[in-house]
Amino acid sequence: METCDALIVGGGPAGSSCARQLRQYGMDVLVMDKALFPREKVCAGWITPAVVEALQLDTQDYARQHVFQPITAFRTGLIEGGNVETRYPTTVSYGIRRYEFDNYLLRRSGARLQLGQALKSIQRNGNQFIVNDAITTPLIIGAGGHFCPVARFMGAQLGGSEPAITAKEIEFKMSLEQSSVCGVQGDTPELYFCRDMKGYGWCFRKGGYLNIGLGREDNHLLSEQLERFCEFLKERGRIPMSIPDRFHGHAYLLYGHSVRNQIDDGMLLVGDAAGLAYPQSGEGIRPAVESGLMAAATILEAQGDYRRQQLMPYSSRLVARFGAAPAPNNVGQSFAGKLLAGLLLKNKWFTRHVVLDRWFLHTHQLAI
Repeated sequence: METCDALIVGGGPAGSSCARQLRQYGMDVLVMDKALFPREKVCAGWITPAVVEALQLDTQDYARQHVFQPITAFRTGLIEGGNVETRYPTTVSYGIRRYEFDNYLLRRSGARLQLGQALKSIQRNGNQFIVNDAITTPLIIGAGGHFCPVARFMGAQLGGSEPAITAKEIEFKMSLEQSSVCGVQGDTPELYFCRDMKGYGWCFRKGGYLNIGLGREDNHLLSEQLERFCEFLKERGRIPMSIPDRFHGHAYLLYGHSVRNQIDDGMLLVGDAAGLAYPQSGEGIRPAVESGLMAAATILEAQGDYRRQQLMPYSSRLVARFGAAPAPNNVGQSFAGKLLAGLLLKNKWFTRHVVLDRWFLHTHQLAI
């Protein structure tokens, strides 16, 4: 029977951030993931300077062998409407490929890895867990995204009544011909909101790669809406007329919209497994990294006593960072508020200081 001080299920940014922090304090950490890394990951893929700081990322070292696209502007508007271009005097984000980024962070964590292995069973045995009849550990961190099996073990109704965001997207390497006719500039991602303000589409050029996608609060006619969005982009000359049609779907929860237990005796959930994506933008990388670090801090303070009461500071840290979860009947913006936001997308001040600085870049929050 294999043993470890902590088992992390999921090797994305939440899991690898938590693993690295625990390893730096001498804990024996095992990361399990059903995928083999590097692996394809559906995500628009950009990180803010706050994420770079939290990760202590050596950007020069990373950029030598990976896509690291500086972002200094955004083009925003409504689908089938006008748009506003907002430019910044300095770099405000960086485009990354999750295929590269997640693998880099996971290998850097220093944790032992068990890749290509799905979590199939968890059994309690006193203060220990027996996982897959092969691993014994006193602590399990669920970092496996929206459908994390640890979240299921803790009572989450995966794919049930949870109000998940659904998205479809694709990232592909452009041919020379596609690259020459693509109107999207690498330093200027483009964001176009649905007219009902229940979602938005994006197109983002990262070096020779192009990422296109659309996400909504519901999955009603998502494929049809994505198709119309792509036609809109083609008509405006933003993307090549011929693109692959292998779009991939995924789902995630917005912070405050879920009812998942984030802690239990000997267990914590981080990142998308805990439902922490920002409500306005759906971004999950920064909340994933920060929750991984907050979980690690709580675990280290617990000094081996992982009863639920000793892990409560993790929940307090989440509330302090992301705010108190709203009451169920107050979740989301009102229809009038969404309509007003849609009208104000033509306003350059509102676009920069609210939509971009606050909703997407979170410049009002310092790095953790």
